[in-house]
Amino acid sequence: MTISDNNTIVIFGASGDLTFRKLIPALYHLYASNQLSESFSILGVSRSQYDDESYREKMKKSLQEMEKTDPETLIAFCEHLHYQAVNTSDVDDYSKLAVKLDLLADKYQLEQQNTLFYLATPPSLYGVIPACLAAHGLNDESNGWKRLIIEKPFGYDLESAQSLDKEIHNHFQEHQIYRIDHYLGKETVQNLLVLRFSNAMFEPLWNRNFIDYVEITGAEFLGVEERGGYYDGSGAVRDMFQNHLLQVLAMVGMEPPAQINADSIRDEVVKVLQCLKPLEEDDLRKNLVLGQYTASDVRGQQLAGYREEHGVADDSRTETYIGLKAYINNWRWNGVPFYVRTGKRLPTRVTEIVIHFKQTPHPVFGQNAPENKLIIRIQPDEGIQMSFGLKEPGAGFKAKEVKMNFSYADLQETQMLTAYERLLLDALNGDATLFARTDAVEACWKYVQPILDFKQDPQSLFGYACGTWGPQEADELLQRDDRAWRFPCKNLTDTDYCEL
Repeated sequence: MTISDNNTIVIFGASGDLTFRKLIPALYHLYASNQLSESFSILGVSRSQYDDESYREKMKKSLQEMEKTDPETLIAFCEHLHYQAVNTSDVDDYSKLAVKLDLLADKYQLEQQNTLFYLATPPSLYGVIPACLAAHGLNDESNGWKRLIIEKPFGYDLESAQSLDKEIHNHFQEHQIYRIDHYLGKETVQNLLVLRFSNAMFEPLWNRNFIDYVEITGAEFLGVEERGGYYDGSGAVRDMFQNHLLQVLAMVGMEPPAQINADSIRDEVVKVLQCLKPLEEDDLRKNLVLGQYTASDVRGQQLAGYREEHGVADDSRTETYIGLKAYINNWRWNGVPFYVRTGKRLPTRVTEIVIHFKQTPHPVFGQNAPENKLIIRIQPDEGIQMSFGLKEPGAGFKAKEVKMNFSYADLQETQMLTAYERLLLDALNGDATLFARTDAVEACWKYVQPILDFKQDPQSLFGYACGTWGPQEADELLQRDDRAWRFPCKNLTDTDYCEL
């Protein structure tokens, strides 16, 4: 896929970590694989004082340190980099940006000023920058499209998300707004739709009649690192659950879209999110577990507890783990529990979905038959594993569990785009399929708001040692139903837990 429209990509927060680690490398790889338009420029904007040459040198050095680069390609790519220092909180200072964009339009002979604004900034500027752009007419699409990419978090709770949404819509229309969720840029998340809807062996079984329960895990081995100050005001509910995991849940549970386009797919995502069973007091007491990691020795390394991390309050009540038993109240999923968990300082980094099918009703073969499972691995070791029963060699008809595996690493002929490469490419092409729409964001916040309110309860937080799979109470969520979490390895395997 290539970009047909010539354009300018404006990155606010151009001297920040996200730009160095993700955005510039993604744009470099797209350029190296000839997927950007014939005529394009990248304009970095922040308060830091650089000129074009000094910014190019900084980005060039950064790319050489972090990426495998071709010298000629790198030099040619850096020629497209430009810089403008702007006080992003001062509306008058944006006149410099307007002048710079006109100069770039002349330099690159752009007939239309198609512009992608990427807000790689603190959330406090998400409402400020669009207003300042509009004050100088930089939101006007009469001379080319104008698009706005906004990073998470989109709001802090339901009220702030609604307020921010209204603020941005005062200056940009919904078709111009791209709320990015890098989880949705992962190939394996998108493959969920193809796996489900293009295979007659799966879609007829994808409902309450054949599925017993669903697990969704988003585990991280790392702690909060140097983000303690930010994370202490956020927590696992806001950082991972409200956006990433609810979006994944929606793609597992959605109905087939009428067409393969942004509107149809996002319509179905919103319908699922609006069908989530509202969390009442009883659900919060019985079906929700919030945890916080404590100090522990893991594989010979002493890991600090959350409250000992830099920037975290000594008496912090912020959760680093959430486990929830959720339900989708619709015809397809009524009565099927979705067990969702995410946490920091768990045994490994892994994101996966496990579909647990019901046992066969045949009393003879079903008595000792192994469980049928479909494991969809999002990261790492991306792939799919299916387990089912076959006859064990020898006398009798005893069933034995066997597995079939598919790994994306086996597709040597295919170059998989990173999440940011894919999402930048889609935004430049005007494809909003993998970006969250305003009604979906609001539905997510409405669902989690009772959890945010409940977090204030002094009895709602449980400790768990670093390197374990969360609080014991999270295991009891499933044990009450005679079920158990899967303990995944970083490798897509179904043995007892290992970290190879």
